[in-house]
This record gives sequence, C-alpha cells and structure tokens, in this order.
Amino acid sequence: MEYLSDLLLTAASMGAATYCVILSRRLKALGSLEGGMGSAIAVLSAQVDDLARSLRSAQEATGRAGGRLDGQTARAEAVARKLELLVASMHDLPEDAPPAPRAPSPRPPTPWPGETLRRSIHPVEALAEDPADDPAEPPQRARVLRRRQTSGAL
Repeated sequence: MEYLSDLLLTAASMGAATYCVILSRRLKALGSLEGGMGSAIAVLSAQVDDLARSLRSAQEATGRAGGRLDGQTARAEAVARKLELLVASMHDLPEDAPPAPRAPSPRPPTPWPGETLRRSIHPVEALAEDPADDPAEPPQRARVLRRRQTSGAL
C-alpha cells in the first residue's frame, strides 16, 4: 500500500510539474513583446504618446485662435462705439430737409411703332423703364420698380 501511495504521489507531482511548465510557457508568451500582452502594452503606450502630442498642438492652435478672436472682438466693439456715435449725431439733423430742385426732364424721343404695342402688353415694364414719361408718379415708386425689374421679381 505504501508503494501505491508513493506511485500516486509521484503521478500527482508529475502532473503538477507538467501543469507548471505549461503555465510558465503561457505566461512567457503573454509577457513577450512579439505577440502577447507586452506588444499590446507597447502599442497602447505609443498611441498615448501620439495623442498627447496632438493634444498639445490642438491646445496651441486654440490659444492662437482665441487671441485672434479677442483682437477681432475688440475691433468690433470699437467700430460699434463709432457707429453709435454716428447714429446719435444723425438725431441732430433736421427731419424735413428741403427737397432738391428737379431739373426739367428732356422730352422723350418718339417711340418706334412696336414700342406702343409692347407698352400696351407689358405696362409695368414700360413704367419701370422710363419713369420720366409719367411726371405724376413719385420717384420712389420708379426706383422700386427698377429694383424689382433688375432683381427679376417682375
């Protein structure tokens, strides 16, 4: 029986030794730089370094852009103050300025025969073209009509 217990003890120690050898090999492979966790750690470390460099460059660029923005804001505030002064000085002007004298308009040339037909078909375009034909029409309306015609609203 003693022999049998020695045999079982030897078999168990051999199994434990084999298990330790296999475990040792796996741990070495896990820690190696070629294909285990060591290589993953090395790659992650390199990526952290790259990210730190890009973060520093982004912070520098942000600082430069912030400085430019501060300068532009200061310039805008100075211009706003000048505009406020100009608007305030406009209140000092009289509200009813005397109308500017109008020069007599020259007599329009005689229209060619097709022009009369076109004016009868498109009266709004005809008014917008030549506001001097109708002296009763206010000049502001003629400008609005010209503006609409050039912008393509008509």
